[in-house]
Amino acid sequence: MAIEIYANVLIAGVLTGLVYGLSALGLSVIFGVIRIVNFAHGEMMVMGMFLALELFRWFGLDPLWSMPIAAAALFAFGYALQALLVHRVAHLPEHLQFLLLAGVATVMVSAGQMVFGPDARGAQVGYALDSYAIGPIVVDKVRLFAGAAALGVAALLFGFFRYTLLGKAIRACADNHQGALVVGLNVARLYALTFGIGAACIGAAGAIILLLVDVHPYLAPGYTLLAFVIVIVGGLGSMPGALLGGVLIGASEALAGFLLVPSLKSAFSFGVLILVLLLRPQGLLGRVAAP
Repeated sequence: MAIEIYANVLIAGVLTGLVYGLSALGLSVIFGVIRIVNFAHGEMMVMGMFLALELFRWFGLDPLWSMPIAAAALFAFGYALQALLVHRVAHLPEHLQFLLLAGVATVMVSAGQMVFGPDARGAQVGYALDSYAIGPIVVDKVRLFAGAAALGVAALLFGFFRYTLLGKAIRACADNHQGALVVGLNVARLYALTFGIGAACIGAAGAIILLLVDVHPYLAPGYTLLAFVIVIVGGLGSMPGALLGGVLIGASEALAGFLLVPSLKSAFSFGVLILVLLLRPQGLLGRVAAP
């Protein structure tokens, strides 16, 4: 019986971790190509959550169906942010890049409070309390749908970068910026597209996670920190690593919340982070930097 309980908890954690991983993919894509850390990550995710919430309130649209709309809106926001602001500080030291994006994050939090207020709100879908039973294993329908949606979006993203010409061009910019310029690629436009794609992943993850978590404007910093933990565990700049890191952190949080107390979930996640940094500083799937 104990094994079955642990299996149920672990499955729930893995499914939640897939959504975490999709969110972290957005951060990893932006850093892996542009080499800029998006400190407004959590705020973008909350923006996607609020957009999905409003579509649910006004039109009764399931957050899973509003996911493409949230992704498209965040793509436009990310593209404009890179094209109008971020590219102006790309050549400056990292602390100035941090200040710009931290300022953007602060503005987004304040705007969210002005528009939506400070109270937490959620989307109660009709299947929120339903589950699937497979023998002794019970899987929440909400978590199963959320994990499957996150995995599907991640698969589309991997396919885009691997098989499309535009995705290969973006990878070329990431591998050799100067070489991409020499062969005539419009690097500035490709960087803006990359920031938009990363933001779209974050928006999609926000719409999905609304099924699991109530949203309020001050939720953002926690998800920014969680995304950093995930990408460092998986390997900064590694897309498969971000997904793997999300699954590991989701599973570890679920087990910690069950075995210990829910308030220690974050401490357990940071314990995993410290362990990875001690044993494999570049992350589980990260590459060692050339000397």
